[in-house]
Amino acid sequence: MSPQHQAFLSALEQRMPRARLITDPTRTLAYGTDASFYRLVPQIVAYPANEAEVSAILSLAHAHGVAVTFRAAGTSLSGQAVTDSVLVVMADGWTGIEVLDDGMRIRLQPGVIGQHANDALRGVGRKIGPDPASIATAKIGGMAANNSSGMCCGTAQNGYHTLAAMRVMLADGTVLDTADAASVAAFRVSHAELLGQLQTLGNFIRGNAELEAKVRRKYRLKNTTGYGINALIDFIDPVDMLAHLMIGSEGTLGFISSITYHTVPDHPHKASCLVLFAELEDCCRAVTALKDGGAVDAVELVDRRSILAVQGKKGLPGFLYGEQAPNAAALLIETRGADAAELAARCAAVDATVAGFNPSANSGFSTDPVVGETYWAVRKGLFPAVGAVRPVGTTCVIEDVAFPVEKLAEGVLRLTELFDRYRYDEALIFGHALEGNLHFVFAPGFESEAEVKRYSDFMDAVGELVAVEFGGSLKAEHGTGRNVAPFVKLEWGDEAYAVMCELKRLFDPRNLLNPDVIITSNERLHLENLKRMPAADSLVDRCIECGFCEPACPSNGLSLTPRQRIVTWRRIQQLRRDGSDAAQLATLEADYQWAGLDTCAATGMCATRCPVGINTGDLVKKLRGGAKHPALAEKIEANLGTVVGTARAGLGALKLARGILGAEATTALNRVAHRVFPMIPVAPPATPGAAGPLPDAPVGPMSNTVVFATPAPAGNGSAAGAGGAGRGVPPARRLEPVVFFGSCVNRTFAEHEAGANLADSTFSLFAKAGFAPLHLADRKSLCCGQPFESKGATEAADRALARTGAALLSASDNGRIPVYLDNAPCALRLIDAQRAGKLDARLQLHDAVGFLADKVAPRLDIVKRLEQLAVHIPCSTSKAGTGAKLVALAKKCATQVTVPDIACCGFAGDKGFNLPELNANSLRRLKPALPSGCRTGVSASRTCQIGLASHGGIPYRSLEALLDDCSQPAAATVSVS
Repeated sequence: MSPQHQAFLSALEQRMPRARLITDPTRTLAYGTDASFYRLVPQIVAYPANEAEVSAILSLAHAHGVAVTFRAAGTSLSGQAVTDSVLVVMADGWTGIEVLDDGMRIRLQPGVIGQHANDALRGVGRKIGPDPASIATAKIGGMAANNSSGMCCGTAQNGYHTLAAMRVMLADGTVLDTADAASVAAFRVSHAELLGQLQTLGNFIRGNAELEAKVRRKYRLKNTTGYGINALIDFIDPVDMLAHLMIGSEGTLGFISSITYHTVPDHPHKASCLVLFAELEDCCRAVTALKDGGAVDAVELVDRRSILAVQGKKGLPGFLYGEQAPNAAALLIETRGADAAELAARCAAVDATVAGFNPSANSGFSTDPVVGETYWAVRKGLFPAVGAVRPVGTTCVIEDVAFPVEKLAEGVLRLTELFDRYRYDEALIFGHALEGNLHFVFAPGFESEAEVKRYSDFMDAVGELVAVEFGGSLKAEHGTGRNVAPFVKLEWGDEAYAVMCELKRLFDPRNLLNPDVIITSNERLHLENLKRMPAADSLVDRCIECGFCEPACPSNGLSLTPRQRIVTWRRIQQLRRDGSDAAQLATLEADYQWAGLDTCAATGMCATRCPVGINTGDLVKKLRGGAKHPALAEKIEANLGTVVGTARAGLGALKLARGILGAEATTALNRVAHRVFPMIPVAPPATPGAAGPLPDAPVGPMSNTVVFATPAPAGNGSAAGAGGAGRGVPPARRLEPVVFFGSCVNRTFAEHEAGANLADSTFSLFAKAGFAPLHLADRKSLCCGQPFESKGATEAADRALARTGAALLSASDNGRIPVYLDNAPCALRLIDAQRAGKLDARLQLHDAVGFLADKVAPRLDIVKRLEQLAVHIPCSTSKAGTGAKLVALAKKCATQVTVPDIACCGFAGDKGFNLPELNANSLRRLKPALPSGCRTGVSASRTCQIGLASHGGIPYRSLEALLDDCSQPAAATVSVS
């Protein structure tokens, strides 16, 4: 660390908690990446929690002469979110959302994920204007700082044009809140000189007819090259100029601490189609006509190479598979309407327009959300599609340019010629055709000077083509960053560039805010600090470090994220190969054990967000190696019934201790014991007592498809109200058999403190719906093998799986009778094993959520007994594809259902007991996300429920207990024989 950075850090430690200042080499290395192809390792990473701490950072940065870069999600594509100085990250404390004027406006802090803003607006049929492909990961701070747009918002609905108000902190620490008249009035006095100079710059542009025309012309296109100097002529009031200049300024002029957007309609009726053209010229002429017609919301162009790249994807129209014409291109079109009639009219208008341009095939519009999501998922996956197949060692670059839409076809052809000239054969072109906005993706290598020279020559050629010859934008929506900073003057010319340089001088005279981004004197900046992507492991070598995985990771904020685990492992492997820095290698290896391996939940939820499906958990499991005590694991597997009995006894002792010492004292003593002896598990506050015995049921297999059975006893302990709704079951009914597999976790932990077994509620539901549960003969000693597999004890896991499979086959009469799997993680383990050929294919395996939704609920009358209900979708339920069914069932039981965006709760099997900080970290935002009137939650995994209840402050119940309390047999239920 440099002397001035050390002095800065020492001073900042007096103003911020040391825990939120990162300087260790492992985590600073991990933060040295964003989604771009640059790597700069910060000397200090700071996590300010409020404006006062940001002000302290800026004040001390000026005092010590150190540069500061602000960062939100780190999904930036042009190098604007990395630095070798001080990186200021917007995380906890910056996630405020306030819906205003019945949803017509929304006030957001910079740490809010874009999708969360739209989630808050969904109930009022509105959304924010910007809609980048990264919206499920990108945060508002970065979206505003880059003037992000996207596939549907065009220019009319981007952050610049939908800005309602802004709270911004300048480099000198002054805060301006444009929504506060007193703040504005004070600022007009304190910063009269700055505001006057902005007016002078506006007058300069207006006084130069040629320059003014150029500015207006270029901002009719999407354009994020340089500063948004259109603000100087779009507004008269310099306060408005200032606020709009901050949009797209990439943290180089000030810090946006809050932004208020005018929202836009989010029409519920949508339809998408794919249209293929044999000739690119026809395709682009159709785009121009569609733009003029105004009946479309989004039109995405996909070139021939892109079509070929996605042919392995399922769900596309047949005409996109196979060989394509040499100049083929396709359009992905979406249109929306306020109602079905308007949507139908718009679809008809689009079809009529497209028909006039010789399409070779048209899928026709589909209103099926699944079809639409498939189409758009393929389009969004084009960037990583190149990253996934690139040679190991190369990186993945995405550039985005804009041509005048009438020159779109020529622009595509000329770009393709450049790819051929510079031998980037893997390159794809696609983009937002209505705006003339094209993205192109290719995979250069930066391992040799020759490769860097090839990239440099290519970028020079692109600059001349787009900016000079066509008068377009070198950066349409991804921000200038480092990659295009050396080309800003080329695109804008001397006069406009001089205005931009003056803006930088006015706002940041010491050049400490994200220096070299947007404005630079270094003509080779785009060729420096290029990111190397050395081979690390075949499981993760395809990673392009986009960061899409990070919101789904429970260790995000505690240790490392999946992206950071890969970055660090790549560096470790590189150092092992070249031996260049033994000291750094030793440090990284030592830190990686806890930060990289121990704190990874390994649930694989990162893969569900990764565009190419990388499961960093697989790498972690591989690096963890096999079980530490395989013989012990096998002994436990062989004596599982005894082990479960011992665990139940331990829960009984816990209950006794709570009764004598009190719950809080018992938890405190437990945590002290865990710190001294880490092998002692921690019982979270909501840990229930031991489950009661399984209720009686026949033992399979059954000889008939229909049986008579006595109704199971009603469940106990309703959080919705004692007694439930209509628990009574007719005294004799024709019941269908279903094999009940009770997991070891549900045989151990009670449904709640009263000691009920989950099977009580399950059997009650079965009886109401006309099903008779069947037990396995050796049910007390069976396990799916998940606990052993997660510990690397593969032999014990395989043995447990085999024994369970044999028992299920016997109880189900060789697969004739369906099997109900009562715990989501166990269900996924068994279903995946069957898909892999490890269990008999005849078994009819059903996870609990799917069976209850498809088989049980249709036979029940369900009453909404709750006003508010929180839903957590376990990792395994998400991966099984039944998360939507869980939410749908919850909505049958409650008037308002809330689903906090927690992809993984971090309990992860037994980690909630042995590494409680992981569960606490993942659920730190749960309680604030719950509505004030919410008193009950529901999930489909017993351990998840324990963690959720402990950190959410409300009881989380099983889906079975919830449905049992809210249901009675349907009057029209017909027994099946």
